[in-house]
Amino acid sequence: MAAPVTDIGSYKEVILFLATAGVVVPLATKLRISPVLGFIGAGALLGPSGLGRLTQAAPWLSWITIADRGEVSHLAELGVVFLLFMIGIELSWERLRVLRRLVFGLGAAQVLTCALAIGGIAMLLGVPPVAAVLAGLALALSSTAIVVPVLASQKRLGSPTGRSTFAVLLFQDLAVAPVLFTIAALDAPSLGGGLAWNLLLALGQAAVALALIVLAGRLAMRPLFQLVAQTGSSELFLATSFLTVIVAALLAAASGISMALGAFVAGLLLAETEYRRAIEAVVDPFKGLLLGVFFVSVGMGLDVTALLKAPATILATSLGVLVVKAVLVVGLARAFRLPARVGVEMALLLAAGGEFAFVLVGAAMASELLTPDVGQVILLTTTVTMILIPLLARIARPLSQRIAPDSTAVNLQNPPAEPDRVVIAGFGRVGQLIADMLRRHGIPYVAIDSNPALVFAQREAGQPVFYGDTTSPLFLRTCGLETARALVVTLDASSASEAVIETARAWRPDLTIVARARDARHAAQLYRLGVTDAVPETIEASLQLSEAVLVDLGIAMGPVIASIHERRDEFRRVLRGEEGDGAAEAPGRRRGEFRARRSYGKR
Repeated sequence: MAAPVTDIGSYKEVILFLATAGVVVPLATKLRISPVLGFIGAGALLGPSGLGRLTQAAPWLSWITIADRGEVSHLAELGVVFLLFMIGIELSWERLRVLRRLVFGLGAAQVLTCALAIGGIAMLLGVPPVAAVLAGLALALSSTAIVVPVLASQKRLGSPTGRSTFAVLLFQDLAVAPVLFTIAALDAPSLGGGLAWNLLLALGQAAVALALIVLAGRLAMRPLFQLVAQTGSSELFLATSFLTVIVAALLAAASGISMALGAFVAGLLLAETEYRRAIEAVVDPFKGLLLGVFFVSVGMGLDVTALLKAPATILATSLGVLVVKAVLVVGLARAFRLPARVGVEMALLLAAGGEFAFVLVGAAMASELLTPDVGQVILLTTTVTMILIPLLARIARPLSQRIAPDSTAVNLQNPPAEPDRVVIAGFGRVGQLIADMLRRHGIPYVAIDSNPALVFAQREAGQPVFYGDTTSPLFLRTCGLETARALVVTLDASSASEAVIETARAWRPDLTIVARARDARHAAQLYRLGVTDAVPETIEASLQLSEAVLVDLGIAMGPVIASIHERRDEFRRVLRGEEGDGAAEAPGRRRGEFRARRSYGKR
């Protein structure tokens, strides 16, 4: 029987994209530019308007080009879906409620004023009214996919600028769905009743769909993930996470609303559960790849020759958009009583276009509400301004300090930045006792454990505990290890403890790490891995028993405690491999730094 013939050409797009990602991401990192811009450039180069134009003259180019944008359109759409899902899972309903003033106040004002201003200018330039309004809405949006990572790399998402910028970006993402409703209504005269009736029907249908997603999610998501977590299968957990995102997106799409909005709501629902960190850890790498596909498809849709034909028009439009949006954002920030410094930084971060402009323009061009010429101008303007985001972000802070050097007060109606927390890896009896002592001293903490039943019970008791694999580097990062004040490792399995400590020490040479050890040999191994303190259970139990015996025999408490401390210090020096009191301190130890230990401190 002959072996089946494999059509190698059917895998061309996947192989080409993976090869592109393997080149673009390292190159962008080396050049210190956003990978997003690299993917857009790669799409423009490999797409039908780039090298794809030359395939008839050079057929071999067909192997390294993508002639049809539709071949990657479904994967590209999933990239935006997963981006909104991750935003939702990071946000939660409670945080959205607290941020409502900035999201629905400042965010709505920014979109409305910028859309009206840009649309009005477009009408003055001779663009038809409907096309001008759509152009204004598309160019009023900014880039969540670039701005948020830029703020995260600067560790400024929790700053006043970061929170305010994120709130505006969130409203922009939410505003995409109503705009798509409007485009669909304008393109559906056959339904009868006119524009207002079509739009009302679309909004009603969307409201019902979102209500069903929320209801089904609240009833089913937590029990489903609890059942999956009990199996202990990481593969099943990954599959369930993907299933949740895709089902929510498809339910939204079937109801006529944005797939991304459905995924965003699913993320909000899961943000309230103990599984949010574990889901975030497994989904995040795939989100990055799928977003890469999206931006490659964006680049494929660009007609670079239009830029070459009219560079002055595109550059003038780009500059005009940057100036109009920046001026309006500064004015709105002052109107919402934000400090001048925050307003200037926000203006530069939000002045450029965003990825959802490509979604809106694509839908409008497909509905023939925008002509190809106008659409290409908007797309190229968006791309040019997005290229400038890293530069604008780099000059935003020093420029704001020069313009408003005395503006230090912050008047934001959203939660303060989360103080540095202690991360507790393992939340059994030992971890719970440590958490209780931290709470008594007013030190914030977050705990993680891989036992779903324990996590569920502790969550019900109000503890900040999350389910996940404590040995996963990505999961530890999502739990805030990079900004943690200290790490306490109380895991039973020695291999798991060592894996966590190795990962943490590699990331944070300065981090205080206190670990539970089974015995002296295990403690010595943990010291070699770089812990600040290791607490061997056998030695500590022996010292506690010795103290009780001596006191019960009538020895004075003072000398007993002094001798116990002296013996404990001797053990510690031996386990560290130190030769004397003057030996070098273990990695992570700093004078005055927090110490998380049970009995090494003074009594």
